[in-house]
Amino acid sequence: MSRSAAPDAGQIGVDVQETVATIRLDRPAKHNALTPEMLDQLEQILANLDSDRAVRVVLVTAAGDRSFCAGADIRRFKALHPLDMWARWTRQGHRIFDRLAGLRQPTIAAVSGNAYGGGLELALACDLRVVAEDATIGLTEVGLGTLPGWGGTGRLAALVGAGRAKEMIFTGEPLTADRALAWGVANRLVPKADVLRTAQELAIKIANRAPIAVQMAKQSIDAGDAYQAMEQVASAATAFTEDAAEGLASFTEKREPNYRGR
Repeated sequence: MSRSAAPDAGQIGVDVQETVATIRLDRPAKHNALTPEMLDQLEQILANLDSDRAVRVVLVTAAGDRSFCAGADIRRFKALHPLDMWARWTRQGHRIFDRLAGLRQPTIAAVSGNAYGGGLELALACDLRVVAEDATIGLTEVGLGTLPGWGGTGRLAALVGAGRAKEMIFTGEPLTADRALAWGVANRLVPKADVLRTAQELAIKIANRAPIAVQMAKQSIDAGDAYQAMEQVASAATAFTEDAAEGLASFTEKREPNYRGR
């Protein structure tokens, strides 16, 4: 259900260029902190992208270079009744971030500035993260007397292991970009000015691969213990696609493949 926009509600936009879609948080004056209205917009954008067969990769970025996202707008969620906090805010965030994580397409977070709380949880819901060398990231909620509420405890532990996740969450201390890379939170570190370009180049490289195979590979990785069964089904299915025939033909003919997602 849509809500009437509050003052300074913020905006999330999307731009599709050929096979790459770019989602952009646009509230730089407030460090791109997320409002309920922004979450509504993000949910609709994700629904549209998931059904768009032409889109092969999704980038998530933000306006400005100080902050990728400072997380949830504290003033907005502190005004909620505890039951509304559960029924609207936390459950909504889980639903939307799960939808981002579950997109068919690979997703890349281009983190040009700091990412805290829900901002890091947003980046963790993406498949890959390109991070600025001077950025810091963290789940800092314990400093406000609460804890990560949009999937951070589970996604961070799955990425870095329980011990490191507990250290980050229990202390609330941010990680430097170097440590984020060493721990596997960041896939690549680049100068701030190069973050979006690097993420776009990575997106184009992925988009140029056979899209059905890439998407099924993502499904297999995300299947956890069921990956073997998923690999068998996905391998059989992709073997009969036009892209598979094109891949074999281009290899034999020593040329670049032209994948069409069929």
